[in-house]
Amino acid sequence: MLSRIAESLYWIGRYNERADATARVLDVHLQRDQDDLGKEMGFGGLLAAMGVEPPPRQLTASDVVELLAYDPDSPSSITAALQSARENARGAREIVSAELWETLNVTWHGVGERRAAAAVLGPHVFFKYVRERTAMATGIISTTMVRDDG
Repeated sequence: MLSRIAESLYWIGRYNERADATARVLDVHLQRDQDDLGKEMGFGGLLAAMGVEPPPRQLTASDVVELLAYDPDSPSSITAALQSARENARGAREIVSAELWETLNVTWHGVGERRAAAAVLGPHVFFKYVRERTAMATGIISTTMVRDDG
C-alpha cells in the first residue's frame, strides 16, 4: 500500500472521530446550559480543550457553536472535519469502499441542510445528524475495509 493511501485512510478515521467527539462534547455542554443560548458564558475551558485560542471578548453559546460546529475555516470545527474526511476519501478512491465514499459524500452534502434546520430547531439537530452519520461511517469502515498484508 502506498504511504499516501495509508495516510489518507488514517486521516479519514481520525477526522470522523474528531467530528463525532466534537458533536458529543458540544451537545452535552449545550444541554447543560440549554436555557442560556443568548447569555454570555465562560467558554474558555471548552475552547482550550478543543485546541482553539479564545478571543479576547466573552462568547455566547451561539458564538461557540458557530466556531466549533459550523465554521468551515476553523480546523477544530465539525464542518471542517467532515470536509477533510471526504477529501481524504476522494484521494483514496481506489482503496475506499463505494459504501464508505457514498456515506462520507452524502454526509458532507447534508451538512448545509442540517445547519439550516439547526437555525430553526436548535443545534442539537445538527449534532444528532453528525453522530448518526459518523457512526454509520465507522460501521462501514469496520465491515467493508480490506485488512490484508498490504
